[in-house]
Amino acid sequence: MKLWGDYALFSRPEFKVERVSYPVITPSAARGALEAVFWKPEIRYRIAKIGVLKPGTQMAVLRNEIGSRQGDRKNKEPYTVEHDRQQRTSLVLKDVAYLIEAEIHLRPHATDPVFKYADQFRRRVERGQYHHTPYLGTREFAAFFAPANGEQPPAFGLDIGTMLFDIAFVEDRKRKELSFKRPGKDQPVHGYAHPIFFQAHVEKGWLTVPAELFRELRRLEGEDV
Repeated sequence: MKLWGDYALFSRPEFKVERVSYPVITPSAARGALEAVFWKPEIRYRIAKIGVLKPGTQMAVLRNEIGSRQGDRKNKEPYTVEHDRQQRTSLVLKDVAYLIEAEIHLRPHATDPVFKYADQFRRRVERGQYHHTPYLGTREFAAFFAPANGEQPPAFGLDIGTMLFDIAFVEDRKRKELSFKRPGKDQPVHGYAHPIFFQAHVEKGWLTVPAELFRELRRLEGEDV
């Protein structure tokens, strides 16, 4: 699938206050774009390669954010944004375009063959349909998508360094930072988020994602590998 947009922000976690983007879309952001187009609880995407058609240019923007989550309020008084607004500078990317190559893997509770989901995904991309609006890192930076038409990225190299691959949900009854219901289970499961990083390199315009990272993600989340 081809993915592009006017602006993008793939936040580096080492910067706490000011948001600074990675120079290339992260595998987790690419996965999120595919899930925005076609999402089913029975499948998960493994990002194999990302082609950088347009790396974009860096630019600084001043964005309005809020300092706390609305759900953290203990009282029922109306929430006033003006009382909690914070202005922060973000280093974003302008005019980016990518090619995303991925595989569809079935989760343990899936009942249909994988080609059924692959056909559904292909039809939705061709028709421009989506589950929710895809975006490039943050929701205000909406993305456009279309079938890959044989384009190839320019042959260039880039040493990105340590990059976020994805965040695994590790089930743990003693830690309840995160809680949600899983298909086939009556009670919610509890656990915590575990980030997975890797050394990222763009070679000849392609960022290749090692397959062992996906296997590690599945192992941490308790799925068969």
